[in-house]
Amino acid sequence: MMIRFSKMQGAGNDFVVIDAIGQAIDVEQVDWRQVADRHFGVGADQVLVVERPQDPGNDFRYRIFNADGAEVEQCGNGARCFVRFVHEQGLSAKRKIAVETLAGLIEPELLDDGMVMVNMGRPDFNTRDLGFVDWQQARARGHADIDDGIEHIQLASPAPEYLPSLELDLMSMGNPHAVLFLDAPPNDDMLEHLGPFICTHPIFPKQVNVGFAYLALPDQLQLRVFERGAGETLACGTGACAAAVLALARNKAREGLQVRARGGNLWVEWAGGQSPVMMTGPAHTVFEGLIVLPTR
Repeated sequence: MMIRFSKMQGAGNDFVVIDAIGQAIDVEQVDWRQVADRHFGVGADQVLVVERPQDPGNDFRYRIFNADGAEVEQCGNGARCFVRFVHEQGLSAKRKIAVETLAGLIEPELLDDGMVMVNMGRPDFNTRDLGFVDWQQARARGHADIDDGIEHIQLASPAPEYLPSLELDLMSMGNPHAVLFLDAPPNDDMLEHLGPFICTHPIFPKQVNVGFAYLALPDQLQLRVFERGAGETLACGTGACAAAVLALARNKAREGLQVRARGGNLWVEWAGGQSPVMMTGPAHTVFEGLIVLPTR
């Protein structure tokens, strides 16, 4: 059976987006890894699936599958593409929609200038209760502490020619993030040697998204992200939010921070404390097509 899909991108982070409301799809039986494969499928960083909400008071349910086929909790750039998709497909005329994710409810909004703003929810600095850090192992190695309310881990570097030690700030934006703040912009060799090492380190039993951040100006952050299940992507919305929030929490940056990713720019605002993180950026449809969904 042929299924219609859209190929979309937000700041270069690319997605296959599928309507599972108007089309009969057995989501659990699809081999999403093959769909995302850039040689044998459509090709994408993630596959996004639009479903009916579990709570009838919300508008949609949003499911996210990484390029390795694993379902994950959240994707900020995908959320922006999601709201544009439901508008273009006639699934909703509402500018602001309530969308269920594994990480909780989000509210992306299509703005008059064509950009999309997403309420990404509140940042969570308490990773000890979220299960993405093996704190017992971290403390046993003497690598873990809490500094100004931010959980921090130090790892020995496998490539000291790039960084002698890895100073990681930890937080969750509905999915796990470890951020390295650097004194110079990150380069390809650093990503190649350090990204996979940190992402799959045994201290992170579920793996972690790794941000390499350089604060070029108080209101401008350069960022590259090595994502679990996908490798380096041209942009990462939750990664941008995590790096921006950590920079603001440590008083390194100014509010209204521009995050410059390889694929484009995002804007992140956070007033501190229990305030939600607001992210604004582009979302575009690249093409539409038909595919026979591969099964497992």
